[in-house]
Order: sequence, then C-alpha cells, then structure tokens
Amino acid sequence: MSDFSFRKLNAYIISKELVKSVYRLASTFPSNEQYALTTQLRRAVISIPSNLAEGMGRISCKEQIHFLEIAYGSLMEVLCQLEIALELQYINKSQFTDVELKIIEVARLLSGLRASITKKL
Repeated sequence: MSDFSFRKLNAYIISKELVKSVYRLASTFPSNEQYALTTQLRRAVISIPSNLAEGMGRISCKEQIHFLEIAYGSLMEVLCQLEIALELQYINKSQFTDVELKIIEVARLLSGLRASITKKL
C-alpha cells in the first residue's frame, strides 16, 4: 500500500487524536443528546482530518487551501460545541481544557500549513 503524504502531516496526526478524544467525551453525553449535539459534534470533528486528507490529495494549491479552510472551520465548530457541552455540564472544565489544548495545536498546525501552501502561489 502506498504511503500518502497527508499521513505524515502533524496536523493530520493530531487531528485524528482530537477525533478520538471528542468521540470518547461525546459517548458520555446524556442519551437525549444522541441525535443532537453528540451527532453534530462527531460530524464536525471527523471533518477535520477528512478535509485535510482530501485537500492534500488535490494538485492545485488553491484547492488545498480551500480544504484547509473547511477543516479550520470545522475545528472552530467543535470548539463552540464543546463550550456548549461545558455550559450544559456534559463535560467538566478539566475535560474541556484537555481537548481545547489539542484544538489550539491543530489550529496552529493548520494555519502553518496554509501559510506554507500560500507561499507556493
């Protein structure tokens, strides 16, 4: 099996760790949230590495940047939804902070990757 370049990106590796963390947290949400906040949160977080992989599979730098921007938007959506989960007391402050640190790291990595690709334009 070929080794696709996106698999080597720290942004991709850390965003997959974020997915696992968020899925674990979401599994503790109340059952009445199963088809509401839980589902929305899972869709948003899985979108991050998925769009990163899809974007890096594109040849055009503009397309790559477009998918990185979508991934970044999904990352901000996850942050918003986790803040709501914290306010609803579905997660505690410590759990939120742990995931927020990963979000900050992914945001930094996505921004750096975008800047690197933008230089090629």
